Order: sequence, then structure tokens, then C-alpha cells
Amino acid sequence: MLNIGIIGAGRIGKVHAQSITFHVKNAQVAAIADPFMNDETKAWAEGLGIPKVSSDYHDILNDPAIDAVLICSSTNTHADIAIEAIHAGKNVFCEKPVSQDLSKIKEVMEALKGSNVKFQVGFNRRFDHNFRAVKQNVADGNIGDVHIVKITSRDPDAPSLDYVKVSGGMFLDMTIHDFDMVRYLTGSEVTEVSAYGAALVNPQIAEVGDIDTAVITMKLANGAIAVIDNSRRAAYGYDQRAEVFGSKGQVAVSNDTSSTAVVSTENGVTAEKPLYFFLERYMESFSREVSEFVDAVSNNTAVPVDINDGLQPVLIAKAAKKSLDEHRPVKLEEITF
Repeated sequence: MLNIGIIGAGRIGKVHAQSITFHVKNAQVAAIADPFMNDETKAWAEGLGIPKVSSDYHDILNDPAIDAVLICSSTNTHADIAIEAIHAGKNVFCEKPVSQDLSKIKEVMEALKGSNVKFQVGFNRRFDHNFRAVKQNVADGNIGDVHIVKITSRDPDAPSLDYVKVSGGMFLDMTIHDFDMVRYLTGSEVTEVSAYGAALVNPQIAEVGDIDTAVITMKLANGAIAVIDNSRRAAYGYDQRAEVFGSKGQVAVSNDTSSTAVVSTENGVTAEKPLYFFLERYMESFSREVSEFVDAVSNNTAVPVDINDGLQPVLIAKAAKKSLDEHRPVKLEEITF
């Protein structure tokens, strides 16, 4: 049984704690730490059977009984805590992004050199049943040579301005999942990025230096072209679709809905709206990604999403921002760290 310590008891930390407790085999949450630990969170942890709670994550890193840590704290703390955990000999699952600062990611990569710990990055969409089906068809050669990739990712509503101010920008906060998905679905690296964006959902987002609507085109090393379209607000719900088109055909997946019922009457044909947001849409994927992390640690095999997979989407996001600001295509080789 793998003993896991969770650092950060916010929304995503609680999601992982619940999924491990109820859905992940061969692992248990042995401790959870958060600097804002309060009586309500302690009661919640007790309800899940988590034996140790703390306001200091060092209590987890210093506990010899802890085999692995999940870093679910605020983004600006990910890299520093990851480095401490690596030095403490703990296997690490780190929520995305590892850092918004490329130099910090490099520090994590340096810390991992010569280390025996496993390090996995939390790009949970790779573990979604729909996207895995697309990936498998591409990998099996059913689509032939990949020519075009299309990804649509639209949130049901824009975040608060307070969040936007600290998010690192839409490319690093939201589109980073889609950048990762392009690499995952194609098995190829992005070489050039062109980004176009505007604040069409909320003009105040532009006032704080960000966008809420974007189209990004990318050239890939295998010759394919990828297109991502994003919006911070889709009135009908969480819009998550993907298509890969190739020399032999295409594979596409649509949105998950609460049911597949389609009602046809004299007034028209109607179907369910997409599931509302990421907790509803991707809950199963959160369990799967941690399950595969646990398997990698337990069986001493490679993790499915490594530190390079954590680095590349950040590089693409930086290139996209540079393209947006400078109104030109940007090659990935221009982004150095």
C-alpha cells in the first residue's frame, strides 16, 4: 500500500483526496497539509479517514512513512516544493503547470538528474476516455499520416478578474491543456506557433492584460498543422472536442453529456447540453492519472507524463504569448531557458 501525502487542500487537493480514497487501488492518503488548515478542512479530512493533518507541508516531507506526495498547492509554489520533495526522496505527482517560470522548471529538471524518484505532471486530460480513444486510433495507424488536428476548448464561464490577474494569462492557465493535447494526440512536437486573441467575453480582462478568446495555429515536426480555438465562456456549457484528420481518414470525439437521449417532436430535435465544467467532465480522469502514477511507483516503471511533458506546453504557451504580442509566427526555438 502506497502512502501518499497531499500538499494543498484546495479544490484540486480535495478532488485527489476523494478519488484516491474511493477509486485508487493500492494507495491511501496518509496525510494532508495546507497553510490555511482550519477546523472545517480537518473535519473533512477526518471524514475521509486521513489520519494526519498539518498546516506545514514539511511535516509530510519529513515523514519517513510517506512514499509519495501530490503537490496541489498554488502554482507559484509547485517548483520549490517539488525540489524539496525530490531531495527528500519522495516520489512526486505535481499539478500543472510545474511553473510559469521556465528557469524554475529547469531547476526541477536538474534536481531530478541522478534521482531515483518518479515525477509525474498532472495533465489529466490524457487519461480521459474520449481523448485516449483518439490517441489509440492515431497510434494504431488507423488515421494514416496526421495532416490536421483540431481542438475546441471552451469554458462555461469566465473566471473572476482577481483570478485572471494571477493566472499567468489564458495560454498558461487554460490553453496549456490543449497544447499538451496536441503533443499527446499526434506524438509530435510543436515547432512554430501563431496566436490571435481578444477580450470578447469581458472587456475588463483586456484591461488587466489578458484575453478570453483565442485561435492558435501550430506547425508540428511531423508536418501536420494543428488548430486550437478557445473561449472563456460557452453559454451552453463545457465544450471539449477534438479531431485528428489524416491520409487514411479521421477520428473525432464530441462532448460528454449526462445522457445520450435525443428528443424528437413536432417542435424540433433536442439533446442534452455538455456536462457543466471540468469536475463533472473529467472526474474519472483524475482517478486514472493517479492510479497510473501509483502503478509506476509500485512497479518501478516510467510515469506516463514526465517532466519534459510538463516543460513543452509551457514553452508553447510562451511562444503563443510572444506571437500574440508581436503579431507574427514564433518558432519554439526562439523560447530559451
